[in-house]
Amino acid sequence: MPNLRVDIVTAERVVFSEEDVDRLIVPGIEGELGVLPLHAPLLTSIQPGVLRVVKGEEETTMAITGGFIEVRENRITILADAAERGEEIDVARVEEARRRAEERLASREATVDIVKAEMALKRALVRLKAAEQIRRRRRGAPPPPG
Repeated sequence: MPNLRVDIVTAERVVFSEEDVDRLIVPGIEGELGVLPLHAPLLTSIQPGVLRVVKGEEETTMAITGGFIEVRENRITILADAAERGEEIDVARVEEARRRAEERLASREATVDIVKAEMALKRALVRLKAAEQIRRRRRGAPPPPG
């Protein structure tokens, strides 16, 4: 059976580009979307969440903040708003960003842009989840469901 070619890019860089990928799990707009070889053509939005690329026994975990996925002829292209590999995430910085976003939301000041604060909080939580999955995998613990 053929394998997948996966390219994940942002406006700043190519985050991931590999062939021979066995499967991809993406945070779709209606839940997790699994893509296997010979998947039907698809073009859809993705939401913020944890993305997983499985190649043999190796799994790459990434935090993604949304974008689009195109699947065509065993080639997957993801145009992400932002994406970073789990091992690249600076947990201390993300915890600080989460704390600031929570404080802004709790302040209830008229000058606070609630939508921006909610998005900042969501980004921080996604990044923390991706980093935690990497830590668990390194310790040999099974990943949490979902």
